[in-house]
Parts: sequence; structure tokens; C-alpha cells
Amino acid sequence: MVTDGFGSRHVTVRRLLAASLATAAIGFAVAGNADAGTPSRGNVEVLELKVQNDQYEAVDLGPAGPSLGDLDVYSGTSVKDGRTVGRGGGSCEVVQISGGDVTKQCLITMEVGGGSLTMQSLWSKGSTAPLDMAVTGGTGAYATARGTVRFWDIGTADERARAEIRR
Repeated sequence: MVTDGFGSRHVTVRRLLAASLATAAIGFAVAGNADAGTPSRGNVEVLELKVQNDQYEAVDLGPAGPSLGDLDVYSGTSVKDGRTVGRGGGSCEVVQISGGDVTKQCLITMEVGGGSLTMQSLWSKGSTAPLDMAVTGGTGAYATARGTVRFWDIGTADERARAEIRR
């Protein structure tokens, strides 16, 4: 196991966060295509999902512990109404270190019926606030997608996410 200078507990939380971000994002769009009963507001598709992580790897570049360029690479699935509705993956790269504060840029791509979605955001390591990721685009049916995905309880068994996607 790679440690980050803060102990193995933080490594585990970091792993769960990274995998969670990818997992939830992927299922949002798939759930929308797979479930005609998805609530919507006007041209906004609203999806609420549970997140399940499956793969994670921390890549510690440069000196041991947090340093610019370190990566968390992850994948997972999203669950709606007890069934798996999507998959995806992504990475979070350390882009700034200021004292004990570590900021990462997270990028996620998710496969969805008829195309894919992409998301990104900055995340401050250790934050307990909900995380909002911007939907930056996609392919196929989601070629003009925009919106926001909000994550709660990141890195826990109760992690969940809500996507609001405009096409």
C-alpha cells in the first residue's frame, strides 16, 4: 500500500473518494437511458444514485507523500433501485499543495446508452462538504450535455450522488 504521509486511514479514504467519483458519475447517464421513470425538470434530466467502488490505485510520483502529479485512478458502478445501471472511471491528480492542503483535479468519463459523459472538478483532500462536479460534455446523445453532479458521504457505504443533466 502506498502511504501519503498522513497514515493508512487517509489512504483508504482517498481511495474510496477517487473510486466513488468515477462510479457515481457513470451511472447517472446510464440510469437516465435505462429508466424511463427518471424525474426531470424541463430539459433537465435528474438522476439520484448510490455509488459502489470496484478498482483503485494510488500512483505516488516524485518524493514519498503528496506531491504534484500524484494520481488516484479508479473505476466503479452506480446503483439505482437495487440494480447496477452504469460504469465508468477516472482519475484525480494533485495540482496544488499549500502547507497541509492538497488540491486535486478530478476527471471522470462514464459510458451511457447512446454515448458518454465527461465531468471535472477540483477537490480539496479531507473536505467533508458535498462535492459538485461540472458535466463538461459528452459524445453521441450527450454531445451537448452540461450540468452538475453532487456527491455526498464520499468514501462511505452511504455515498450517493445526484445529477442534473441538460442536453
